[in-house]
Amino acid sequence: MKKRQNVTIKGTKEGLVLHLDDKCSYEELKKELEQKLSINSRTQEERNLISVKVNVGNRYLSEVQREELKSLIRQKKNFVVDEIESEVITKEEAKSLKAENEIMTVSSIVRSGQVLKAPGDLLLIGDVNPGGMVVAGGNIFIMGSLKGVAHAGCFGNLAAVIVASSMKPTQLKISDSINRAPDTIQNNEKREMECAYIDENRQILVDRLQVLIHLRPNLNRFEGGH
Repeated sequence: MKKRQNVTIKGTKEGLVLHLDDKCSYEELKKELEQKLSINSRTQEERNLISVKVNVGNRYLSEVQREELKSLIRQKKNFVVDEIESEVITKEEAKSLKAENEIMTVSSIVRSGQVLKAPGDLLLIGDVNPGGMVVAGGNIFIMGSLKGVAHAGCFGNLAAVIVASSMKPTQLKISDSINRAPDTIQNNEKREMECAYIDENRQILVDRLQVLIHLRPNLNRFEGGH
């Protein structure tokens, strides 16, 4: 009877993909991985760096185990670990992921010196006064005047946007891009909602709300008809 393989190595244009079985013990897995990498590394040209992606299926790896596998792979001279993929996450990670994908709704006025934070999208029904700040991991929607600071996509989301009924900020920030208050003169007679977003040059632009339909189609999560 042929012995079950716990480690499968496949070559791609980008490098190597390691599929690690999720049913055997971790120690068995590590032992077989070291054996197969030793054989594989002798067939490669040592001068070329080889990208390695690791898929562990339904196996949860602790940070210590992840670092152990990375270290084991990197010992093979020209192997570079790009990522370790797992289908399993902890309850804490699941809760964090859920929070990042939810909209936090707040009905309040953010006054000078106050900071309002949301892990995901933020819907503020109220104003942000000068000296006040709103921060969100996702998008920021303000049903009122933005006269303070707004920071969307604070964890690095470049697709995040800032929307306000009255856009008069002291500072706008999306991911790590910063823009001071717009130089354009506001037309007090025509008060329409505006949005701020990052363009392809990593610059923050302010435009009328309607442009988001084309620029950020994923904002529309409604799956029904038109």
